[in-house]
Amino acid sequence: MLRLSLFLIMIVTLVLPASAATRMNVGHHDDGLLTNQLNTPPDPAERTAPDLTPEKDLLLKSQATLESLLSDPDYPSLLSLVTRAKAVLIVPKMFKLSFFLGGHGGSGVLLARGTNGKKWSNPAFYTIGGLNYGLQIGGQSSELILAIMSEKGLQALLEHELTLGGSAGASVGTLGRGAQAATGLGAGADVYAFARSEGLYVGVSLDGTIVTPDPSWNKALYGDGATPDGILVQQKFTSPYADRLVTAMP
Repeated sequence: MLRLSLFLIMIVTLVLPASAATRMNVGHHDDGLLTNQLNTPPDPAERTAPDLTPEKDLLLKSQATLESLLSDPDYPSLLSLVTRAKAVLIVPKMFKLSFFLGGHGGSGVLLARGTNGKKWSNPAFYTIGGLNYGLQIGGQSSELILAIMSEKGLQALLEHELTLGGSAGASVGTLGRGAQAATGLGAGADVYAFARSEGLYVGVSLDGTIVTPDPSWNKALYGDGATPDGILVQQKFTSPYADRLVTAMP
């Protein structure tokens, strides 16, 4: 009986310190885990990079349109006007469709000449469109370049929108394929339009066509705060995807 009592005392003596140590270790572990949890910042939410495929595609097509029309002998005045222009809008694909009443529209990029008269800005994205009235039957796909010659035309584009042929915008002289070099020149137009078209269209006119910025595409390529003024005048925004187009400007 005595030996049994001594045996029980020995067991209690050995188990109790081990149990206390275990409880202490668990307590320290929990405290460390809690400390780590408090000091660890929350995982940031996953962010998916914007898909710039449409923007990059438009930049490449705009470069191709610029180089093609500048080298086309049917547009002998284009190079001269572009080298003197305040800004240039390139629309690689503008669609027109109507049956007496219809519409036309497309997407393009605008580049402005720097204050030194030489350095071109990175392009800002714009949309172009309008309604067609009168005797207009058919459909057409056009490559279009607008040479903005006056400060008034450029300011209209920077402030909000440019209405071709309207009181809020600029007069326009249209120079199409096969037109004489003097067509539309010397009339003091704010904007000259060069269009190379495919398809049938009767009574084409750009009067009333509205050119306006595309904020969503500008933000996608350049980030928040990318306004037309910041891109074109202040030249605070650049993108490597636009380098080839900027370099192609005369």
